[in-house]
Amino acid sequence: MARAIVMILLMAIVLVTTTPTTHAMDIKDMDLVSEESLWALYERWCKHHNVGDNLSDKARRFKVFKKNARMIHEFNQGDAPYKLSLNLFGDMTDEEVDHMYGRCSNIRPDGGKRSQDQFTHGVVVARDNLPMYVEWRMTGYDQRPSAVTSVKRQGGCGSCWAFAAAAAVEGINSIRTRNLVSLSAQQLVDCDKGSTGCVGGGALVALKYIYNHGGITTEASYPYVAYKHSYCLVSKHNPVVTIDGIKEVLQKDEVALMQAVAAQPVVVVVDPNAFRRYGGGVFMGPCGTDRTHSMLVVGYGTTDDLDPKRRIDYWIIKNSWGSKWGENGYIRMARGAGPTKEGLCGILMEAFYPVKK
Repeated sequence: MARAIVMILLMAIVLVTTTPTTHAMDIKDMDLVSEESLWALYERWCKHHNVGDNLSDKARRFKVFKKNARMIHEFNQGDAPYKLSLNLFGDMTDEEVDHMYGRCSNIRPDGGKRSQDQFTHGVVVARDNLPMYVEWRMTGYDQRPSAVTSVKRQGGCGSCWAFAAAAAVEGINSIRTRNLVSLSAQQLVDCDKGSTGCVGGGALVALKYIYNHGGITTEASYPYVAYKHSYCLVSKHNPVVTIDGIKEVLQKDEVALMQAVAAQPVVVVVDPNAFRRYGGGVFMGPCGTDRTHSMLVVGYGTTDDLDPKRRIDYWIIKNSWGSKWGENGYIRMARGAGPTKEGLCGILMEAFYPVKK
């Protein structure tokens, strides 16, 4: 038994320390030497990200792309433990990214009022001792099937809150039932009146909706369309997965978050501004605490550096910007690296998870 646990941990170490960045586009010096080479790079980027061919808009987009490519290339020449990438935001300004994808998690529960049947107080106790590595993506971790579905893409809809809430329920449902089912973010976008659809919402509010309405249906029966229907498709949202409550993680307590993540995937609300162009590695900031984006922590670990002084502790976090962003849709974010007790990008300020018996 002990040997099996060691093998599982070793597999986790290999997986989380060698996460491939197969979707990143490298920028070489020769790509920046002329307008022609930059245009060729832009054409490759457009093809890679399936960008349309509107020539009038393309010329304007190319100007933005050039600026981004030079900035990213210059940053990547440094010795930071992470790299930037010409990801899906390659031809967008920071302001455009913020307008289309930013501030999607913009609703908090009303006045902090809590129903005792929804919220269970206290920090979850991790199995036995707190593990050094946690990896809920991996089949076989903790002798269970994976607790994480494939990475989704929210598109131009401000629905990160819905994807984070659905993913958290997917996780605990898989852990409890050993059956991983992809759940409907679109049901939350259309039917959760506590949020405002593609204009933004709250993952905690969405979990309350799932609890109060007897569950959530599958993605297959109520698929994502990246916009809000004018009405809730009631016939399509027969509950398939239910939850029995919600727990909040103690604020400004890294160990408390580690304990929660050791038991199941956990929703966090963070400041996304500094890592939108993230391409791989352990993100170290600098980062603010304007927490407007919901994501799902699916594990944690430490880089496998021969020099102990160079090792970096990190969280493994699932995003909803598609598999061509970051490390196949994930970001590794440094643990213990924030300038204050709020954690890097405010990760320790707002974390919660669904309860299923």
